[in-house]
Parts: sequence; C-alpha cells; structure tokens
Amino acid sequence: MSNIPENANKIEVQGATVDFFELAKDGISTYYFDTSKEGPPSPMVNAMCGLKLIKNTNNVLEMINHKSPGGLFEKLGADVQHTTQNLENGLVKVTFTSVNAGADSDLTQVSCAG
Repeated sequence: MSNIPENANKIEVQGATVDFFELAKDGISTYYFDTSKEGPPSPMVNAMCGLKLIKNTNNVLEMINHKSPGGLFEKLGADVQHTTQNLENGLVKVTFTSVNAGADSDLTQVSCAG
C-alpha cells in the first residue's frame, strides 16, 4: 500500500534524490515524497527540496518517513508550519505548509548536527 495517492503525477524536483509527486485540486498543489526507506541525509535533503516548492504559496508538502524528523524541524523558521501523523504501518506522515510570518527558513541547510 502506497502512502502517495494513485492519481498523483510524478514530477522532477531539482536536487531531490527520491521521486516526487504532485496532485493538484482547486488551484492548490499537494506535493508528496517518501523517504521511509532512506537513511540520512536523504530525508533532510528531500524535505528542503520540497519546501522550496511550497515557499510563499498555499501549496502543501507531505513527507512519509520512518520516524519524526526532529533535526529537520529544528532548522525550520516560523514561516513553515508542520503537523505529524503516525500511520498504521508504523511510518510518520509530516505535512508542511508555508505561512507569512516575517521569517525566512534557510532551505539550503541539508545536514543535521549529530
């Protein structure tokens, strides 16, 4: 069972090391990627690539990972909000949205300390 909708279309994302998908509805795109089988730094690298897609938009980014990416969350400013959901298969879905908070996350930082 995939955590990415069947009707999402595969897209090219600059710098990504996993497949990205897009599903557009009512003028808003949701972008998806799955790093649940990847080790560091893949989750961070791909999240930063995906966050560039939604920066200053109403679009959404959904990340599937094997655990909650705490190191990634520490790198985000007030301009990126996220929610986490534990999935039945033991994975974690993180949903990111962009907000105008007068802050600017540095989306070039793709490594975590420690």
